[in-house]
Amino acid sequence: MTTQTAIFEPIPPHARHLFFDLVPGGDVRAVLAALAAASDGQSVVLGIGAPTAKALNVAVPGLRAFPHLPHAQPPIPATQHALWLWLRGDEPGNVLLQGHALERLAAPAFLLRQSIVSFRHQDYRDLTGYEDGTENPEGEAAVDAVSAMGQGIGIDGSSYAAIQQWLHDFDTFDRMPPRTQNDCFGRDRVSNEELEDAPVSAHVKRTAQEDFEPEAFVVRRSMPWVAGEDAGLVFLAFGKSFDAYEAQLRRMTGHDDGVSDALFRFTRPLTGGYYWCPPVAHGRVDLSALG
Repeated sequence: MTTQTAIFEPIPPHARHLFFDLVPGGDVRAVLAALAAASDGQSVVLGIGAPTAKALNVAVPGLRAFPHLPHAQPPIPATQHALWLWLRGDEPGNVLLQGHALERLAAPAFLLRQSIVSFRHQDYRDLTGYEDGTENPEGEAAVDAVSAMGQGIGIDGSSYAAIQQWLHDFDTFDRMPPRTQNDCFGRDRVSNEELEDAPVSAHVKRTAQEDFEPEAFVVRRSMPWVAGEDAGLVFLAFGKSFDAYEAQLRRMTGHDDGVSDALFRFTRPLTGGYYWCPPVAHGRVDLSALG
């Protein structure tokens, strides 16, 4: 069994995130089998939310709902869904039509609640102009960071995805002097070099993966989104569990030392969900861990 391969590949030119809730009385197992057959782990990544596992009366190791952090500053929304599909491609029309086909497959048991269109911007940059995912582990380090191992057939090779849709306040950001913008990220926007004198609230200081105990390495595959006048980033991080991401989120929101991430000065999350991404066997997503 292998990890869904899209997790290790660069972000595509175009993508679509589909989020579904359960339909009462639907045949969840039959629909998941059909979706698994249509999901290759490369053009379509399939993620299972905790409500689906609960409906099947199955305990997937490590799978849980997105956390409620009552002391987070600012508040972090939890909008957990039952199913997530990440569609990837080179042409937006094909991605749209593929999504329609998958929505029809899912319809007997899952209701589409949200669809987010995303895209690659310049050389993998956020719409603020800063590069995203600079510190991603690569090669064997990436495999170690995102692939669950040593837990048995059906779990080994699986990964755990954390997803948030962030809304940017561009008016506020654009009013900041360039140095203040750099201080929010802890990097120079043009060179992408880390600032030696970045403040403790800088994003790079809040999320330095090697500074946690244990180390909190994840592989980020975030992409910008636009809908009318609103825009921001679909944050997407994969890990071998949710623990590394959750440790970073807690530090960003001041749980460790009372210091909130400077990114909150101009952006905030609208959603938050956790999804278990099963491994791939014989060219299709393997759902054997669901029974």
